[in-house]
Amino acid sequence: MPSRSAVPWIYLAPALVVLGGLLVYPVYQLGLISLFEYTQAQVSGGEPATFQGFGNYAALFRDRQFWQVLLATVVFAGACVAGTLVVGCALAVLLTRVRALPRLVLMLAALGAWATPAVTGSTVWLLLFDPDFGPVNRVLGLGDHSWTYGRYSAFSLVLLEVVWCSFPFVMVTVYAGIHAVPAEVLEAAALDGASQWRIWRSVLVPLLRPILAIVTIQSVIWDFKVFTQIYVMTGGGGIAGQNLVLNVYAYQRAFASSEYGLGSAIGVVMLLILLAVTLAYLRLLRRQGEEL
Repeated sequence: MPSRSAVPWIYLAPALVVLGGLLVYPVYQLGLISLFEYTQAQVSGGEPATFQGFGNYAALFRDRQFWQVLLATVVFAGACVAGTLVVGCALAVLLTRVRALPRLVLMLAALGAWATPAVTGSTVWLLLFDPDFGPVNRVLGLGDHSWTYGRYSAFSLVLLEVVWCSFPFVMVTVYAGIHAVPAEVLEAAALDGASQWRIWRSVLVPLLRPILAIVTIQSVIWDFKVFTQIYVMTGGGGIAGQNLVLNVYAYQRAFASSEYGLGSAIGVVMLLILLAVTLAYLRLLRRQGEEL
């Protein structure tokens, strides 16, 4: 008979095996390729792969464009995360204030946005903001203004699409968390004269902090590695690469330039950045005494 402490691991073993095949092995291969000179010549078998050590990383860190793309990715992802959390939390609170029918309509509309494939959603947004036939320019009286021509307007357009398809996860999760808060706590705060904003800031946020931590980390991971929206809406990174983010930059270096080793190095750097951000955020929460 297995010991009591080993029973949970026995139940988790099948899932761990699947995750090992789907996650651990690809990450291992990514790290391995990043240590070699691996171009189209090596892929086709014309030349043997040459071990470079950290040569790909050295070349990457000397690349000025890499640092520009990294900065753009951090700023863009931060704006997407902030927008997603604000919209998701605001609508979650709104769901607790409306009647059953409007709540159902809002939930279905949000889940529809969440279920829409990224390629489809990006294409729809491009049609809405099309300079020739899009209804947005007509309503705003902007004529043939191209939203994807300028760097900041293109990033803003993609940001709106990312928030649109991401906020339902935050909304549903936070709404469930609010429902788990005892009604007596909220009633007591209201009787003490607290406004809705004060109730959210001083009562709900501390109680929902573990849930907010989960949705924040998930949003950081999703938005930091955005690819489809940028690639579709800016035509592969915008004019002269002005709208590149790390995922699109890695794709261009790996597949467009056939520098698979360098593209893998970019992927490893992204993985390490996300791990560092996640661990730092969890450590901060633990210092504040939160149980996750």
